[in-house]
Amino acid sequence: MKFGTKLIHNGNEIDENTGAISIPIYQTSTFHQFDIENMGKYDYSRSGNPTREALENTIAILEGGDKGFAFSSGMAGISSVLSIFSSGDHIIACKDVYGGTYRITTEFLSKFNIETSFVDTSNLAEVSMSIKSNTKAIFLESPSNPLLKITDLRAVIKIAKQHNLIVIVDNTFMSPYLQNPIKLGADIVVHSATKFIGGHSDVVGGLVVVKGKELADRVYFVQNAFGAILGPQDSWLLLRGLKTLKVRLDEQQKSAAKLASFLNKNKNVNKVYYPGLADHPGSYVHFSQARGGGAVLSFETKDTDIAIHFMKSVKLAAVAVSLGGVESIVSYPVKMSHAEIPKEEREKLGIKDNLIRVSLGLENIDDLIEDFGRALEV
Repeated sequence: MKFGTKLIHNGNEIDENTGAISIPIYQTSTFHQFDIENMGKYDYSRSGNPTREALENTIAILEGGDKGFAFSSGMAGISSVLSIFSSGDHIIACKDVYGGTYRITTEFLSKFNIETSFVDTSNLAEVSMSIKSNTKAIFLESPSNPLLKITDLRAVIKIAKQHNLIVIVDNTFMSPYLQNPIKLGADIVVHSATKFIGGHSDVVGGLVVVKGKELADRVYFVQNAFGAILGPQDSWLLLRGLKTLKVRLDEQQKSAAKLASFLNKNKNVNKVYYPGLADHPGSYVHFSQARGGGAVLSFETKDTDIAIHFMKSVKLAAVAVSLGGVESIVSYPVKMSHAEIPKEEREKLGIKDNLIRVSLGLENIDDLIEDFGRALEV
């Protein structure tokens, strides 16, 4: 089946107990056991819930993995995945990783003697040189947040497999519609489902997909032990959001490409970061592993004053953290998504005070371009 059909017909769309074509919200904490000597499939909703299970099964199918897990937030999912490692282990992560991931690795995992090295994963030589005897995993984003840097996933996965390393890919920007890292050889995929999967800025959640039973059992142990699970109401919202993922992203991608082209020609814009632009570094690699440019771009204004003026003047986009909703959202990484990263580190990465990130929504692109053009005028 094509992806759009698979979103609607994946074996998890009809409730097996009632025939309901929308999986019911099983709003219960516990389950009656009819035979104490033969316990039922479900006993306590932290360990398993039918609504959450339908979502977990669906995301596993869409990503091409063996087992899915739903968490209370994207960071709950990432933190739970990273909790499968032990004291003394070493993890390699891409340099311009999401600020929340940077925080959990540097300020939390470090307390348990789990070391993280941040490297330019678009540089294969640097990846190879960063591997130590105690390295256990490589954590990737491609495109990265917020500079849309491209990592050759196949090449890094090949290096990782030569050293028996687990490869974890944050696929939030692309979603399972546009990129499937597990099919490229990755072991674990993580999503902030709050973003494109939910798609309506009305739910916070995280999804994880794992390849292989042994690794899946390790992730399930953490999910069940920590209990940072997604509730049935939010699971239902994500199931509903998934059904329109393709049609939303098809339109959002078209708008992103048009806006990127417009910004490229604007006199008050220095640089545009968008994989869909032919001159974007790594664009060729990106389209060898993904099926579209995505709906997120970033741009640098001529100076910081213009950036601040734009953020105060734009009307048709929400000024907010997050992305992937039906409304366009502009964010200011140095104060929002990457505020946790020290200023000197941000500047080394190229995350400057004149950088703005844009997530395209479903507004008419001509209206958005007019609004952005006006907001950039000083």
